[in-house]
Amino acid sequence: MLIVTKPGISKEAFEALLEEIKKQGYTPHVSKGESRTLIGAIGAPPTAELMEHFRALPGVEQVIRISKPYKLASWEVHPEPSVLEFATGKTGNGYFMVAAGPCGVESREQILTAARYVKQHGGQMLRGGAFKPRTSPYAFQGLGVKGLELLAEAREETGLPVVTEVTSPDLVSVVASYADVLQIGARNAQNFALLKAAGGSGKPVLLKRGMSMTLDEFLMAAEYVLSEGNPNVILVERGIRTFEKSTRFTLDVSAVPVLKSQTHLPVWIDPSHAAGKRDYVVPLALAGIAAGADGIIVETHPNPEEAKSDAAQQLTEDEFAAMMQRIKRLLPALDKEIAISA
Repeated sequence: MLIVTKPGISKEAFEALLEEIKKQGYTPHVSKGESRTLIGAIGAPPTAELMEHFRALPGVEQVIRISKPYKLASWEVHPEPSVLEFATGKTGNGYFMVAAGPCGVESREQILTAARYVKQHGGQMLRGGAFKPRTSPYAFQGLGVKGLELLAEAREETGLPVVTEVTSPDLVSVVASYADVLQIGARNAQNFALLKAAGGSGKPVLLKRGMSMTLDEFLMAAEYVLSEGNPNVILVERGIRTFEKSTRFTLDVSAVPVLKSQTHLPVWIDPSHAAGKRDYVVPLALAGIAAGADGIIVETHPNPEEAKSDAAQQLTEDEFAAMMQRIKRLLPALDKEIAISA
C-alpha cells in the first residue's frame, strides 16, 4: 500500500508512522516530494481494516492500495523519474548516457585502447566482460579476476566508471569490489538468487531483459533488486527471441515507451546484441533513442575481426565515433542531453 503524508507532518509523527509500518510487518520505502512524502509499505496485500488503521494515524492524508505486482518499480510508489548519477554523467529524466566497450576483456592493450577512444568520442561508461556466460562451453569465457583488474586500471586512467557482468551469486562480492555497476545479463534475468545478491551489494544494477521475458516479468525481476533496498536499477531492452532470423534477436523498440509508462526506472537499449551484425547496430541505437531511451550500452572493439566473442556485432572506433556524432545531433530534438556530473 501507499501512504501519503499530510503537508508539514511533524518529525515525531513521521518516525512513529515508520515504526508502525514495520510493526505491522511491512517494509517502508520513502519518496519525498516538495510538500508531501510518499511511503510505500511493501509486504502482503493489506486488509481494509489495516488500511483504515493507517488512515487514522496522525499526519496521514491518504492510504492507497498499490495495484501493480511490482511495487517499488511502479509510478505509484515513486511518482518522480529516477535519475542515476555517476562521475561522468546522469541517466533518467532527460539525461542520457552511453556505455561502450568490447564484449569481453581480452588483454591490457585491448581494453585500454577501447577505454581511451570511448572517452575521447564522448562515451561516459566503459563496458567489458570479465566473466562471460556463453552458449558453448568451449567458447571464450573471459579472463575472470584478471579481467576485473584490467577494467579497474582502465578506469584509473580514463575516469570512466565500469559496468561488467556478474554471473552467479558467489561472484557478486568480488565483482562489486572492482565494478561501479553490476550487469545482469539476459540469461540470468530470472536468476532470483543472483538478483537478490546484486541488490544487496549496494552497487547500481544494469538489468537486461531476458530473451523470452514479458515486460511484467522484467519489472518483477527488477523488483527483486529493489526489494533489497537498492533503488539504483537500469532496465535494458536487448532484443527478444522471435521467428525472425535476419537479426540475432528482435529489438523490441515498443518496450521503451511501454516501460517508461509503467516505471520510474531509467530504460536503456542494447542495439549490439539485438542486431548481431554491426551494420544494423547504429540504426537500432538511433531508433531506441528516438523511442525515448535514457541510454545505450553498445559494443566496440579496437580490432573487431580479432575479437574472441561477438566479433560480428562490435563497432570499430570510426563507427563508434560516427554514431556518437549522430546521437549528439539527435538528443536535442528529444529534449535529452548528455550531462557531465559535478
